[in-house]
Amino acid sequence: MKRPVLALAAAAAVSLASVAHAADLVVIASNGVKGALEELAPRYEHASGNKLSFKWGVAAVLKRDIEAGAPFDLAILTNAIVADLVKQGKIAAGSETPIARSGVGLMVRKGAAKPDLSSPEALKRAVLSAKSLTWAKEGASGISFLNALEKLGIADDAKRKADLAADGATAAQKVASGQVDLGALLINEIMAQPGVEVAGPLPAELQTYTAFSSGVAAASKNAAAAKALVDHLRSPDARAAFKAKGQEPG
Repeated sequence: MKRPVLALAAAAAVSLASVAHAADLVVIASNGVKGALEELAPRYEHASGNKLSFKWGVAAVLKRDIEAGAPFDLAILTNAIVADLVKQGKIAAGSETPIARSGVGLMVRKGAAKPDLSSPEALKRAVLSAKSLTWAKEGASGISFLNALEKLGIADDAKRKADLAADGATAAQKVASGQVDLGALLINEIMAQPGVEVAGPLPAELQTYTAFSSGVAAASKNAAAAKALVDHLRSPDARAAFKAKGQEPG
């Protein structure tokens, strides 16, 4: 009769040990991956016993926070920013891992007529005919959108009637309220915002993708748990979640 009792005691000890070693992870992540991560985070917490706290924002702004010393265990930002933070010694070299990538689209107020965006000329007509435009002034989607307009020769026209936003959520609010006709944002971010809908992606000839990677903080005391979170974000279950949110998994 002693063996079952000992086995139960051993199992309880293992359970208590896992709770005792549960990690509290701080994740600094771009708004560009927010939708999928908010869905996946509870699954990871339940499976691992670890707890996650997120700091969301525009990737360029979050980069400045990290450079200023903001504590974190894992960052999920654009590829270029992660690479630069590795050079600075803020992210551990070799920990960079592709997570997802997103295309740029235009958004309109929910229920509003959607412009034709099927070709570069159609996009040009849509932008020139819009009374007002918006995008996040420091967001990767805004940079990609302006690059597309530069190729069409209408970037200056767009800037003259632009009502820029601090971030994608604010840009979406401007469109949802009717304050602005058209907004540019990552497609997955548009899908996550209330009051707006995707008018369409940029034409294939002008489309660029914003790729996001993760990186473990060089100073993290929870590096193993952070790496386990990365593995979770690359699992088949996570890949399906990213696809459902309008992104291509990394």
